[in-house]
Amino acid sequence: MSTRTSNPRAGITFILLGMVAISVNDTLIKFLSGSYPLHQMVFTRSAIGIFFSIALVQMEGGWSILKTSTPGLHFLRAMMLVIANICFFLALASLSMAEVTSLFFAAPLIITLLSIPLLGEKVGPLRLGAVIVGFIGVIIVAQPWQSAGTREAPFYVYMLPLIGALTYSINQILTRKLGVTAKASALAIYVQANFIIVCIIFFLVAGDGRFAVGLESKSLIFLLRPWVMPQGNDIWLFAGLGVASAMVGYCMAQAYRMSDAATVAPFEYVGLPLAIFWGWMIFGDWPTPIMMAGIVLILGSGLFVFLRERQKGRRVLRAKRVHRRY
Repeated sequence: MSTRTSNPRAGITFILLGMVAISVNDTLIKFLSGSYPLHQMVFTRSAIGIFFSIALVQMEGGWSILKTSTPGLHFLRAMMLVIANICFFLALASLSMAEVTSLFFAAPLIITLLSIPLLGEKVGPLRLGAVIVGFIGVIIVAQPWQSAGTREAPFYVYMLPLIGALTYSINQILTRKLGVTAKASALAIYVQANFIIVCIIFFLVAGDGRFAVGLESKSLIFLLRPWVMPQGNDIWLFAGLGVASAMVGYCMAQAYRMSDAATVAPFEYVGLPLAIFWGWMIFGDWPTPIMMAGIVLILGSGLFVFLRERQKGRRVLRAKRVHRRY
C-alpha cells in the first residue's frame, strides 16, 4: 500500500497555476471559435501539450511511470475530462466567459459533496450549507425562469457547463484516488492521449463539415465546422493552446494528488474573476447585476468552505481513504 502525507500549500499553489492556465486556454478557444472547429483546436493543443507532458515524464522517473495496474480507471478519468472540456467549450462559443465559467463552477461544489462517499472526507453542516448557497448562486446565474425569446442562446447551451461540471467532478475524484500511485505527468499524458484519439475519430466522422450545413446554433457550428488551416498569427495562438493545455494537465493533477479535494477545490473559484477579466478585456462582456449577484454567492460559499477547512485544521491520512479505491 502506498502512502503520501497531505501538502495543502503545494496543492493550493498548483491549483492556482492551473486556473491561470485554464483561463488563458478558455480565452484563446473563445477567440478562435468563430473560425475553427472545436475538435481541430483540441487536437492541436493536445498534440502539442503531450510533448511537454512527455518531457515532464522523463523528469519524474521516465517511461516506467506510465505503467499502471488500473488502465480502466485511467481511461474513465480521461474520458470524464474529455466530456467536461467539450461541454464547456461548446457553451463558450455561445455565451460569455463569465456565464459559462460561473455555471461550470458547480464542479467544486460537487467535488466537495462527492468527497464524502468516495474519499471518506468529513464535511460538516456549515460547509454543506455553504455548498447549498453556492448552488443557489449557480441557479441565479443560469436564470432558468427566463423565456426562450430573452435568452442569449438555447436553454440546452446553459446546461452544457453543468454537465461538464459533473463529469469534471468525477474526473477529479478519480485523480484523487489514482494520484497516490501515479505521477502527475503520467496522469496528464493519459488525458492528452485520450483527447487526441477522440479528435481523430471525430475528424474521420465529421471533419469535412457536412453536418454543419444549415445549422444556426453557434455551439453546434463550432462542433461540426470543417477543419481549416490556421492563418497568420493564429498559428501562434494554436501553439499557445498547446502550452496552456500541458500546464493545465500537470498542475491540476498535481494539486489533487498533493492535497485533500475539499481543501484545494475552493481555490478553483479564482477562475471566476479571471473569466470576468478576460471577457471584459478581450470581448467587451460584463456580467449583468443579477449575474454578478450569483457570482458573489458562488465566490462567497467557496471562500467560506476554505476558511472553515482551515479553522477545523483537519489532517486526514490519504492512504486510509485511497486504499478503498478498488
